[in-house]
Amino acid sequence: MGTQLVVRKDWHAANRSMRDCGLATRKVICLVCDTEQPIGDQIAQVCINCGVCMGEYFCRACKFLDDDVDKEQYHCKDCGICRVGGKEKFFHCQKCGSCYSVTLRDKHRCIEDSMKNNCPICYEYLFDSLRETSVLRCGHTMHLQCFHEMLKHDKFTCPMCSMSIFDMEKFLSALDAEIEANFLRTDYMGKGWIVCNDCRDTTRVYPGMAGQRKCCHCQSYNTCRVAPPVLPA
Repeated sequence: MGTQLVVRKDWHAANRSMRDCGLATRKVICLVCDTEQPIGDQIAQVCINCGVCMGEYFCRACKFLDDDVDKEQYHCKDCGICRVGGKEKFFHCQKCGSCYSVTLRDKHRCIEDSMKNNCPICYEYLFDSLRETSVLRCGHTMHLQCFHEMLKHDKFTCPMCSMSIFDMEKFLSALDAEIEANFLRTDYMGKGWIVCNDCRDTTRVYPGMAGQRKCCHCQSYNTCRVAPPVLPA
């Protein structure tokens, strides 16, 4: 490589400081002949003095050069940055505001600008993060590594909205069977209302009602007590 601009390997996107630095770059120095030269729309990746290729990949928009084309770099016009992994393997979700794997096309819940937030676990900005990202069932996003760490601590709900991150049908069926088989007392909560974190519906519960924490709409136990709903006058 014949230039001092480099990118680290295996990133889905260049980090913010590197990208901002690239956008502000006006000149580069060839590491072969030490020739300082402008970089921009008129100058590509070939040194104007010695003719060496200063980077097999060159993005004019980001003023970005890289020699390791095995990363399959591509520029996403909608994201406004260069990403890696192969353009054919990703699509830009206009509502979520970021590139996602094509395996998620029409198979994820959209949340406007969901990637333009901090990871709810480590608080690193997600949009141009250097680490792989996971999209939860609810549409919220976090680092895949943070996701796995969360599971190690037996946390199975989204830290943003509390929706279950897995299909809990088998678990809920087993819990129903346990309650029915052992006649578990569930009247300790008293009369009141619960809201389901999965379907957002409310259920009224009574003392002695089996499965007082169970949503009567989606059958989930991922619920919490709430104040009675305010009915229109």
